[in-house]
Amino acid sequence: MQAVAVDTTYRNRVYKQLRRAIIMGRRAPGERLSVEELCQTYGSGISPVRDALQMLGQEGLVDIKPRSGYFVASVTLKELRDMLDLREVLELAAVERAAARVTEPQLEELANVHAGYTGDDDESYDRYTDENRRFHYLLGQASGNAELADSLGRLHDRLARFMVMRHAGGTQHETHARIVEALRARDVAGARQAMLDEINESRQAILDRVMQGEGAAWQITALK
Repeated sequence: MQAVAVDTTYRNRVYKQLRRAIIMGRRAPGERLSVEELCQTYGSGISPVRDALQMLGQEGLVDIKPRSGYFVASVTLKELRDMLDLREVLELAAVERAAARVTEPQLEELANVHAGYTGDDDESYDRYTDENRRFHYLLGQASGNAELADSLGRLHDRLARFMVMRHAGGTQHETHARIVEALRARDVAGARQAMLDEINESRQAILDRVMQGEGAAWQITALK
């Protein structure tokens, strides 16, 4: 039992640190991830590293290719646009349903997701990204549709690298507070508009940065 607990601890540490490296762009899209190198980098055994890579594969951050190995997932411009469009569909569906179904405990949980702005360092943005994902997942749960919540969670996992491009750590909690305020008032139109404002702002910020050159670093191309 002790060996299992140790493996789980190492797996979680490797997962968290490698996920942060991918999200913050320190591991480039398309980069091959050597199990041996990761073991050395994170001071871990092979099993925890492979388990962490499997977890990241499930989030869409790592591509697992049989007989080839593990690679940081690449995204084409078409795929990115499709994900952003899908986000609008799912988020608006969730917030409209949540406005009619959200409970007081759920409102309190949504209102207390954010721990506050602490700066622009990698650790802070790692936390902001997790908080953003949690907020939208909880909103999906408040809609009363578990499948919708899970779909939002998976989509935000795949978009995490690009959501960081917004550099919205200082304003994210304010944007979400407007959504919570509208939900608390059972204002469907207001909640929808607040969500749409966030979606449009983040889409524009992400695509602007991609078009201005950051996309080259991410190997984002127009072709599959």
